[in-house]
Amino acid sequence: MNLFSFPDDARWNDAADAVEFGVGIGEYHGIVRVRRRVFQSLLEQRPTPERCIEAYHLSRSKFERAAEAKLRARALSGDGNIDLTLRDLRAEPAPARFG
Repeated sequence: MNLFSFPDDARWNDAADAVEFGVGIGEYHGIVRVRRRVFQSLLEQRPTPERCIEAYHLSRSKFERAAEAKLRARALSGDGNIDLTLRDLRAEPAPARFG
């Protein structure tokens, strides 16, 4: 059972210079931001808003897993939302342990 919900609402925010998408868990509903400078390291081409949105959709599950990890760590930004960094996206989750 997945406790996190990610609506299909990714969009470009000019003021934040970032891709934003929603996340929810229980009563919490927030915004996840991935700034253009993060995409500069991820893309081989200039990170236009359109390319950033496309990159998000192509690797959506990776962005969602990184957002889940930040929520589990309660690593929220000052406004109660989540800002993903390149380090967050490169972090590999620890393997699950059974038995």
